[in-house]
Amino acid sequence: MMRAKNKRVVGLYVFLLPAIVMAQPKDSVKITHHEMSVQQAIEYAKKNNVQVKNALLDVKYQEQVNREVTSNAYPHINASLGTTYNPNVATQVLPNFISPATYQVLIDEGVKDGSGNPIQMPSDFGFVAAQFGTKYSATAAVSLSQILFDGQVFVGLQAREVTLQFSRKNVEITEEMIKTNIYKIYYQLVVGKTQVEFLDANIVLLEKLMRDTRIMYQNGFAEQLDVDKANVQLTNLQTEKRKILNTISNGYYGLKVLMGMPVADELVLTDTLSDEQVKDGVLGNDAYKYEDRKEYQYAQIGKSLNEYNIRRYKLSQIPTVTLNGQYAKNAQRNQWNFFGSGDWFTISNVNLNVSIPIFNGFYTKSKIAQAKIDLQKTENQITALQLSIDNEVASAKNVFQSAISSLDFQKRNMELAEKVYQQTKKKYEVGMGSQTEITAAQTDLKAAQTNYITALYDAVIAKIDFLKATGKLQ
Repeated sequence: MMRAKNKRVVGLYVFLLPAIVMAQPKDSVKITHHEMSVQQAIEYAKKNNVQVKNALLDVKYQEQVNREVTSNAYPHINASLGTTYNPNVATQVLPNFISPATYQVLIDEGVKDGSGNPIQMPSDFGFVAAQFGTKYSATAAVSLSQILFDGQVFVGLQAREVTLQFSRKNVEITEEMIKTNIYKIYYQLVVGKTQVEFLDANIVLLEKLMRDTRIMYQNGFAEQLDVDKANVQLTNLQTEKRKILNTISNGYYGLKVLMGMPVADELVLTDTLSDEQVKDGVLGNDAYKYEDRKEYQYAQIGKSLNEYNIRRYKLSQIPTVTLNGQYAKNAQRNQWNFFGSGDWFTISNVNLNVSIPIFNGFYTKSKIAQAKIDLQKTENQITALQLSIDNEVASAKNVFQSAISSLDFQKRNMELAEKVYQQTKKKYEVGMGSQTEITAAQTDLKAAQTNYITALYDAVIAKIDFLKATGKLQ
């Protein structure tokens, strides 16, 4: 039973990396000394925790995505150079349009054939094979494309700031998660230090008891069995202290990993914890708003993004207008000598295009319906989140109130157990009490101290959970 209670006191993140740290050669590691309050530990984690770092990188990534969206609204200008070699210039077969003109001239001049007869126009002149073009050609061009109006691009530009807010809010949620865990582990270790102080005090008491019992034994007022019992109690406490110190040491490793601190660095916790600190300024100020919770703010931004998605698909049904232009120079040669003399011919055009959606197989209608369903799901999730927050606050409040009551009770019980022990000890020292009585009193005192430590830790964890539930965890 006693072991189970000790595990509750030092139970979070205590298993992380101790073996790895022990295996590192100390001479190759630069050790830095840190003395930190819980707020300093949180600030350190905001700068060094890997999850927070990645969340911040997600914000930078979204900034670049926004630049990509913005680029659609800017002119796109491209230049091109090209040359073509035609080993065989394409041949075109055309109706013979030359011979009819020639015959017509001969007829008009009255020319006669070898038989003295006037020349007659044939009924079919056949075809002529002709090659058009040169073996070499080259083109240099500059083109411009500009979207004048596109509903989807317009919505994308409007949604840029909201997408950034979405990424930044994710950073805040990640930071709050890390902050909550740091609070719990930090104060777990502070409570663990208090537990060690109680053990040290008990060890001092038992050492004195064993010395007194040994003297009484030497003087014939006690038995060897009494000396052995005191020695067994002392050894058990010393063993328990070593186990708790080892567990606390592992807890420090876990806290360092959570903070993003090298596990070889030295960390000293400067904050203390008392009953008054646990009770201070919580239950008298338990009003809360959904908007104070980072998760609720995140969900609201997600709802706005879904609304933008619906608008994007709706605006895709209206015409888009684009402007395109080109300016080019073109040259043809029978030899590749474009850098020499010769003409370059100018080509230029400007196009205004209006694309009017008419029918796309109900694709857009389907996408709008899907986006609306996504919006309804988000609204349902927000409603569920509100219920969850109400439940968290009510439950955390009950747990905290119960923890405070238990803390007060266990503190009074510990003070009473200490009083009983002192009175029993005085009776034993004057020979009016037995070894069994002093052993029982010491055991009760140790149990009361352990119960108080457990109640203190439960109370501080309940306070952290209550502040997180109400969105007031600083």
